[in-house]
Amino acid sequence: MKPWHGVWPAHVPHSLSYPDAPAWWLLERNVARFGARVALRELDHETLAERRTLTYEALFRAVRGVAAGLRARGVAPGGRVALVLANSAGLVVGYYATWFAGATAVPVNDGAREGEIAQQLADAAVSLVIAPAGSPAAAVAAQLKLLHVDLDELRALEALAPAAAAPCDPARDVAVLLYTGGTTGTPKGAMLSHRNVVVNTTQFAEWYAFEPGAETSVCAIPMSHSGGMSGVMSVPLSAAATLLVFARFNAARIAQAVTRHRVTRLFGVPTMFIALLDDAEGRRADYGVLRACRTNAAPLPPPVKAAFDGLVGREVLVEGYGLTETSPLTHANPIGRARPGSIGVPLPDTDARIVDDTGADVAPGAAGELLIRGPQVMLGYWNRPAETAGAIEDGWLHTGDVARMDADGYFAIVDRQKDQINTAGFKVWPREVEETLYAHPAVRMAAVIGVPDDYRGEAVKAFVVLKDEHHGRCDTAELMAFCRARLSGYKVPRSLELRDALPISAAGKLLRRALREEGRAESGPGTA
Repeated sequence: MKPWHGVWPAHVPHSLSYPDAPAWWLLERNVARFGARVALRELDHETLAERRTLTYEALFRAVRGVAAGLRARGVAPGGRVALVLANSAGLVVGYYATWFAGATAVPVNDGAREGEIAQQLADAAVSLVIAPAGSPAAAVAAQLKLLHVDLDELRALEALAPAAAAPCDPARDVAVLLYTGGTTGTPKGAMLSHRNVVVNTTQFAEWYAFEPGAETSVCAIPMSHSGGMSGVMSVPLSAAATLLVFARFNAARIAQAVTRHRVTRLFGVPTMFIALLDDAEGRRADYGVLRACRTNAAPLPPPVKAAFDGLVGREVLVEGYGLTETSPLTHANPIGRARPGSIGVPLPDTDARIVDDTGADVAPGAAGELLIRGPQVMLGYWNRPAETAGAIEDGWLHTGDVARMDADGYFAIVDRQKDQINTAGFKVWPREVEETLYAHPAVRMAAVIGVPDDYRGEAVKAFVVLKDEHHGRCDTAELMAFCRARLSGYKVPRSLELRDALPISAAGKLLRRALREEGRAESGPGTA
């Protein structure tokens, strides 16, 4: 009996039964029963115009046609296909067609620069690239002499005679190679097996009580990242939901779509919900049928959760946690028992522990590194056995995150180990300072980093974006005083800078790293 079983959701067993099936089965399973139901609507993120609509029957037909086209172009079982596309029907088809053909999908951020794309495609040893004509990825494909399929050709392949599914060993065959900084900061490919994908999709859908054939889900976070691939693509498709697919996040258009299409699921990242709260359309949208919505990619500040739940009129926003290396979800808050500031409890068949520097378990309430074990943990890092051995020991994945577990089994992330600030010998976790700033009514977004300091080694610096109505009314002195009243002296920022915007990744994460690099560049050569 685990401590978290005392707060366990009544509708979820402690252990689930997982199909021994390839990842493409998540789509195929719904064709017989829900073939005529709309599987996805591709919507223009600026106008809401419908670009393309596919039923489950039509989507699966397109997948099998493209799989035949990939095989005709030499893609063999075990080969790797790069998908360098924005959220679209083409990206969904590309994922499932690659799986159906027996190959491994290698999704790449479509906004990446040529050098980043080239590094990733070369490391993965892909044989074919699906990307728009004239894009940086198309240029890289030409440089590396790789086969390239553009969007027009992809659409044409859909009409080919359907291929038969390639043989698959779900436990051993790699479904997707997702690149991540991992626990060491060096980009590397996390190998997720078909079983990893199917297991985590099942865990996710069961925990959040997806109702087959009765859901409409917004798909706005990038499906080229683990959270989007899982939470806004595979999980809804596995439940025969209708996906509203947006190439880019636009708060006003998303809010209008929520009302127009009676959206039941709005999975995203904290910055997305901050933007909805800050937008007039976001504040007046009809969230009447919205069900539990998970945030991922970054910590959910409790004031943001409280504000969005207040806007909806009931609790819908619950924080979860996961890593690219875990397919990705490992923890989630129990629906109806969510605790602000907590990532919740481990999913079915998932174990977690918190250890100190010696590897010993710590007492409830104490901080240490979070370790995770479960059937959603990756096979390892692509062609990096040493890094794999360092990340996974005796089945336990070292997350690199510092966490605490309370007596009831709820986990809370303190911060990333690498983001810890050491100021005059005192440890400061950026997340604590950021959440303090978020509690101020004028703060829209906040990021905290350590900057070089001759006296302290590192000093705490905060970057803040104010809400529109507070521009010119709130200044740095007020925010510093707010922090001094709520934080120990060594945690209070030594400097605070107001900005119009903060650097955000394609997945919606605040990029502290970019702020640190910016600070080093300003300090000049020789700065630590």
